[in-house]
Amino acid sequence: MVLTIRHFLFIPFLFLFIGCQPEQPKTPNIIVIMTDDQGWGDLSYQGNQDLETPNIDRIAKEGAVFKNFYVSPVCSPTRAEFLTGRYHFRSGVYSTSAGGERLNLGEKTIAEVFKQAGYQTALYGKWHSGMQHPYHPNTRGFDDFYGFCSGHWGNYFDPILEHNGELVKGKGFIVDDLTQHATRFIKENKDQPFFLYLSLNTPHSPMQVPDQYWDRFKEKKLVSNQDVSNPLHTRAALAMCENIDDNIGNLLTVLEQHELEENTIIVYLSDNGPNGRRWNAGMKGTKGTTDEGGTRSPLLMQWKNKIRPNTIEQLMGAVDLLPTLSALAGIENKIEKPLDGINFKSTILDTNTPLKPRTLYHYWRGVTSLRNQSFRLDKDNHLYHIEKDRNQTQKVNNQYPSEFNSLRTLKEKFLKTTIFPKKETDNRPLPLGHSKAGWVQLPARDALLYGNVQRSNRYPNCTFITNWTTLDDTISWDVEVLNPGLYEVILYYTCTEENLDSRFNLELGKNNLEVKLKTAHDPELYGAAQDRSPRIESYVKDFKPLNIGELYLEEGRDKLVLKATEIYGDQMMDFRMILLRRKK
Repeated sequence: MVLTIRHFLFIPFLFLFIGCQPEQPKTPNIIVIMTDDQGWGDLSYQGNQDLETPNIDRIAKEGAVFKNFYVSPVCSPTRAEFLTGRYHFRSGVYSTSAGGERLNLGEKTIAEVFKQAGYQTALYGKWHSGMQHPYHPNTRGFDDFYGFCSGHWGNYFDPILEHNGELVKGKGFIVDDLTQHATRFIKENKDQPFFLYLSLNTPHSPMQVPDQYWDRFKEKKLVSNQDVSNPLHTRAALAMCENIDDNIGNLLTVLEQHELEENTIIVYLSDNGPNGRRWNAGMKGTKGTTDEGGTRSPLLMQWKNKIRPNTIEQLMGAVDLLPTLSALAGIENKIEKPLDGINFKSTILDTNTPLKPRTLYHYWRGVTSLRNQSFRLDKDNHLYHIEKDRNQTQKVNNQYPSEFNSLRTLKEKFLKTTIFPKKETDNRPLPLGHSKAGWVQLPARDALLYGNVQRSNRYPNCTFITNWTTLDDTISWDVEVLNPGLYEVILYYTCTEENLDSRFNLELGKNNLEVKLKTAHDPELYGAAQDRSPRIESYVKDFKPLNIGELYLEEGRDKLVLKATEIYGDQMMDFRMILLRRKK
């Protein structure tokens, strides 16, 4: 082909045409911020006069405020429902510890949905949905994980955490540390779509918070909370909420600095009602109950210039976040199992969309409550007109017989047709040797105890095992070895000088390791000096890692057993966890 001057004259017009093409819309980033035990009323925009949360209030002012948003009564069920779009009892969750918090392996998570759509994914904070791979967050869709898998943690200052399976030491106050990881992730991924789950573990106890926040509240005259039964706990919770707000402010600043506000959907919620009887607008119930106060959560959603500032009346729940966020982002969720959640994209983007009739089911430990747009049928089959009586003070069964009969029928059908998971029927072992796992943790929390041994507290999540006094005492785990081979084993323990030379075996089937304790390590328990209010969970101490050798693990299911063979002094040792890693 011979080029003529006519061809060259056409080139500027070609570039002009290309430059006029409409820019393809960017896929929005997603940031989900979930707090732990922060009640609906623990924010100043809700009317609480005892604290100031200007940064969270700003999200409320500039985005959508969901007036009727609900979660489960406690932590792990809410996380399961957010992660899967399905009620927690459908995904195997029946407890908050000892394996009952795990999502069934057949469930697909919101992180997997966004990862498959090309998003970079990260979780910083509390996971509480399973520890051993493939229950671990790194095998449930999260590229980067920094935090802890347990239901609660025992120390908030420079704590031992994990980063993608490796134990690491946190830096400073845990919420500050988690948020710094989140802002770093945003900066590193500002030029590509990302899904960030910032799962903050406060104001869950222990009630630890930096001095600069505690000093604001320790002598402050309370107004909204003047009649609380536990003022120290309340003051600490409010201080922790102000710390959360400052960290949210830091995160919003990073979004502004990198001009990401208009292409980022921010979601803010809590996992259940308040962990104490503090101001919550008079609503009945706290964490652990299926009433309004135990299940109503703040939900704020900001997407600058896409979601108009407004109040949304539509009844929604944690199960709705997966289908709604994936729809807002314009990606397919491709989940084979039926979702309980509904896609409310049209309701959020168009405030004139009619409300969709629906009923939410709140279930925990045999207690069931139902909520539709206007009414709640509580655990005792008392009907309340929530639109008129948010505090559940007046039973209206007789005034609204049609609504009462309808909700009671739904409840009876629900209880009759739903198979609820429970400890007695949970046959899921703890998997070892998953191909993507590095170190695998077997903590005291997940152990089966026989004889005199006992946990350091009745709340298992952050406990250790003590009172190992006889040769009949054993600690075991129901495990399934996915990849047979030689495994390096590290055990975390404490013991006194008089316990030295005690011996124990670690056994799996016919293979065992014989170990003698040669080094004493007897640190003090700590936590009480840092707590602003006495805790109900276990205090903690620093456990010593001991490389006890290599153990061959046969493929299949069996019991991994710790058994004493000689005991010197009054007991064997205190035990925290075992780490295992398959040798290459």
